Amino acid sequence: MLKTIDLNKLKVFYYIYTCNSISHAAKELNVTPSAISQNLKNLEAEIQTRLFTRIHKKLIPTAEAKTLIHILEPFFLELEEGLKNFIIGKNTPYGMLRLGVPVEFGKTYLPRIISQFRKNYPNVTFSLALGNQETLLQLIAAGELDFAIVDLFLNQKSSAGNLDQYHVEAILDEEIILACSTSYYHQHLNDDLSVNTLLKQDFISYDNNSLAINGWFKHHFDKQSAKVKVVLTVDSVQAVLAAIENDIGLGVITSNQMHTRNIMPITTHKQEIINTISLIQLKDKIPTLTECNQRNKNPPKTAIKNQPQQRLVAAVRFRMMS
Repeated sequence: MLKTIDLNKLKVFYYIYTCNSISHAAKELNVTPSAISQNLKNLEAEIQTRLFTRIHKKLIPTAEAKTLIHILEPFFLELEEGLKNFIIGKNTPYGMLRLGVPVEFGKTYLPRIISQFRKNYPNVTFSLALGNQETLLQLIAAGELDFAIVDLFLNQKSSAGNLDQYHVEAILDEEIILACSTSYYHQHLNDDLSVNTLLKQDFISYDNNSLAINGWFKHHFDKQSAKVKVVLTVDSVQAVLAAIENDIGLGVITSNQMHTRNIMPITTHKQEIINTISLIQLKDKIPTLTECNQRNKNPPKTAIKNQPQQRLVAAVRFRMMS
């Protein structure tokens, strides 16, 4: 039956019911009273139900009319509010911003950043997705995220698939290092940093494939596949740091995570790997004012001050560097 009903007639019924008058409904809809009456008559014929009883030029809703208005009223009120928000969102940041970030960064920094952001833009709400780069890229591709901050870590870039469909903006470069505790270093390495000695050590990995560790050996020693002894696998930067500090073995971290003197980097004649944290969204996506057009790679400071997403990215960059 729904396929055969003209939804415009339901709108006419809604106005008749809420105005409790055909003439008032006609005025609200800017049509003639006869047009309103004809629409109501046609609707009653289509649904084969009497909606009003006419007594002395007054309209008395039937029980069926009350049932129908109970269904329609939330829809029309929500529709009106939604359309109003579309208009508001053209002039000021408004609505939900769907953001994806790595798990630990999201848990540690995003609540504080969102709090600061909403002090400037109180009409913006957030939906936050936490996950690895593969999960976040899939959510962006499916249109379920507006943008994401993604760490395409070492040779994990290959598992991220084709990046051609995304717009990628670099936020921050960081050094990737292999490290161990000071005591582990003196007990097991003692300044012997040859590839053969390193491969005999215990390792802490983020995943079962040891992608980060393999990436480090490929970069520093040109080894396509490093067979290492992984004694702990844990998908958590903080857990890897704790494991390193407790002498469990060697693990891959960033240089800015060496916040304690008990951690020593493993260096070679090559420069450290530079990893890039990037902001990613669909390439052809038209951003809303709330998202802001952040494709301007080097916006002036005044632009950042006036663009919500740039302010969010600036806050993220600050937290990553601090």
